[in-house]
Amino acid sequence: MRWIIYVRLITLTAGTLLPFFGMVVILGHRRQRNFERIFFFLCLALTCFFGSSLLALNAQLFYGAPPQGLARFAWTFLCLGLYFIPPLVVHLHVEYASIRDLLGPRSPKYVWLVVGWLLAVVLAPGLVRALRMEGSFDFDRPTHLLGFAFQAWLAAAMAIAAFWQWRFAKAAPDREQKTFHRTMEVVLLVIAGLAVQIVLSQQFGVFAVGAEYSAFLLILALLPLGILISNVQRFNFLQIGRQRNLIYAVSTVFVALLYLSFVRRAAEWLEPYLPPAASAALLLFLPVVFFEPLQRLMRRLLRQTAQAEMDRAQKLMGPISETARLGDLAKLVEFCERWIADQLQLAHVKLELTPQTSPAFGALGGSTSPETAKSGSEEVFPITRSAHRLGALRVKAHGAMISGETYAALEFVAEQLPGVFDLCRLIEEKLQLERELAERERMALLGQMAASISHNLKNPLGSIKTILQVQMESPEMPTSLRGETQMVLDEINRLSARLNQLLQFSRPGVRSSKKGDRCNVVSVAANVVEVLRHEAEPSGTALEMANANGACEVAASGEAVNDILSNVVLNAIEAVGRGGHVRLALHCDQTSCTVAVEDDGPGVPVALKEKILTPFFTTKARGTGLGLAIVARRLEEIGGSLQIDSPTGAERGSRFRVILPFAPKEKAT
Repeated sequence: MRWIIYVRLITLTAGTLLPFFGMVVILGHRRQRNFERIFFFLCLALTCFFGSSLLALNAQLFYGAPPQGLARFAWTFLCLGLYFIPPLVVHLHVEYASIRDLLGPRSPKYVWLVVGWLLAVVLAPGLVRALRMEGSFDFDRPTHLLGFAFQAWLAAAMAIAAFWQWRFAKAAPDREQKTFHRTMEVVLLVIAGLAVQIVLSQQFGVFAVGAEYSAFLLILALLPLGILISNVQRFNFLQIGRQRNLIYAVSTVFVALLYLSFVRRAAEWLEPYLPPAASAALLLFLPVVFFEPLQRLMRRLLRQTAQAEMDRAQKLMGPISETARLGDLAKLVEFCERWIADQLQLAHVKLELTPQTSPAFGALGGSTSPETAKSGSEEVFPITRSAHRLGALRVKAHGAMISGETYAALEFVAEQLPGVFDLCRLIEEKLQLERELAERERMALLGQMAASISHNLKNPLGSIKTILQVQMESPEMPTSLRGETQMVLDEINRLSARLNQLLQFSRPGVRSSKKGDRCNVVSVAANVVEVLRHEAEPSGTALEMANANGACEVAASGEAVNDILSNVVLNAIEAVGRGGHVRLALHCDQTSCTVAVEDDGPGVPVALKEKILTPFFTTKARGTGLGLAIVARRLEEIGGSLQIDSPTGAERGSRFRVILPFAPKEKAT
């Protein structure tokens, strides 16, 4: 049965290396989830079990009768590793079920964990008895020395794990995961069945179990871990597969250690024929022969990997480019962050843009500077164009670091983003031009309509007004009709004013006449107050003007300033009602001139501040909704602005501040 020893030797070596490999990968990945923590401790328990068995077998082969201290050391760690395997297996599956949202209200997570670890506490006396044993260690079949209850608990834990694998397979989102869980289910059921047979053999002598049986059970115990590592590498299972640089690095170190172990053993085998140093030197230099074929193989693999990563990066940029075609930079930034994080499986992605790239910088990237030093696993990828920095892409991995292929993909994305931003900006400008063109076409249509209304209504209205005025001057008109005729004249005047306002809004911008227009805003404001005083007097509204600076010239035509101030003041007069007060104040500095129109009316509700500048929006029963729209349009034409403060005190009053561009003094010739 010499071959059984070699099978056990190979199996125990693999059983020591595989869980130790998992421990190193988890430590390098360092994802903050309970699942990874429990998986680490399960790998630690398996490493203790297989490593202690391997140590005892090597000691037996080398010494024949292992020293008592060495045997005691190996037996202690073997028992500890074996004792913690059942509760850790159950805990691991419950944690994964919690991640997959498979734990319902009837089977809460804490119930499974309490039961699992409570059984471990109950079985602790069996562990203590096994650790106190003297000189009768059974490294081939150690479970019976921990007691019948532990053997039953071990078989039950494997059956529970198989049950959860069946649940995971039913809820698997794709074929790869379903196949993995089905395979794990079968393997765990076989292990549970073999464990039951060993229990029946050792406790009741029902089955005859030999050394071959135990060796086969060890091989089966390695299958779940081997299948898991394979799926991590092939399908990125548990989101560790993206850390290929970590997996490759650990694999390379393990292969190197295995080869060094082989060199040592081969030197011992060849000792009758060659000195150990000579045979070790020959074996260490032997891999040089394989450098050329390895180089060819690596070149092909690297080419395939590079091509795959380029295809992956191109697929990553496709939806980003499609989103850029919408012409909305805010939506583009939001989509980039979410899409890159999902596709590259990153914990956090933040796309920060400089103010030059995005005027709305605060809404798109926050106030964090791209130059801020990275912390932890965060990496910063600058986004530049021709040495000009446009922003930065900040990413953070789930684990300790970003893998090599993910790093390359992020570099490619950072290089492509400037072109995407340009595309988004061009589309945005195109959409803006289309909106402006549509607005101009709408205004042209409105102008045609206004001209038609003016042609068809103003002349008849003028004739009617003239006839009525003549009738009013006639002394023969009865007194009873004179009041009614005056009412008709007032309505005709009001209708004419509305038609004039419509024509004023629809006609082309006044700024297009002369680029160097300028006027004295003080004289224009005084004229507006004088004209509109007649509108304020019938309702008892007090209208006054205050000037703090004297004459002040602005870069706009007098006609444009008159349109702006007339509509603002008239709006205030209509808002305050009878007995109100309207005040017009001027203040000029070196860059602008501010005309503040204050009233003590009811004020502007917060919900309406953005709407009152919209054409045809009005809250007045007899208003047209064009007065403030004319103000907004004229200010846009001359490069001014309008600020609305309401309420100004005691929940009443409004202040409309018209800011006009200052006209610099002309140089003397």
